[in-house]
Amino acid sequence: MTQGVRTDTRTLYADRGGTWRDTASRYALLPLRIFLGITFTYAGLDKLTDSGFMKDVGPGAIGDTMRAVRDSSAIPALVDLALKNPVGFGYGIAFAELAVGLGTLVGLLGRLAALGGALISLSLWLTVSWASTPYYYGNDLAYLMAWLPLVLAGAPMFSLDAALRARRRRWAGEYE
Repeated sequence: MTQGVRTDTRTLYADRGGTWRDTASRYALLPLRIFLGITFTYAGLDKLTDSGFMKDVGPGAIGDTMRAVRDSSAIPALVDLALKNPVGFGYGIAFAELAVGLGTLVGLLGRLAALGGALISLSLWLTVSWASTPYYYGNDLAYLMAWLPLVLAGAPMFSLDAALRARRRRWAGEYE
């Protein structure tokens, strides 16, 4: 046997505390987190900068959209609630998407941000895309499912949550 030649690829990263599979597992949710963070940040900014969206009536207006989906939604009462102040609801959704997206991207309160994203996706699925046939044409259900792993795992890698957790441990003397 030749010394210094490794034949076991499972221990590729053993000197860093695990195998390559361990490393892949640690980073597995990062692409999903980046995608959802960018998508929801973009969605919030797009709504805030679209002059037609933040109106009760008109082309692309939130009010007209809500009135169009009211009778086909799973929970018409939720749409009725939004219709009491469609512009306020539009701003609420836009700022919520922006907060969820930025929180997800930087990993601040990662589980809470993911829960917010899941709730937004759930409400949109039950109202706007409920009537999509077949169901997989509506993307809100897929977004809801995509948020669930982040609700469970949070943002353990490259996040403010991880940095704050490491800082607390250092203060507590756990890293000595």
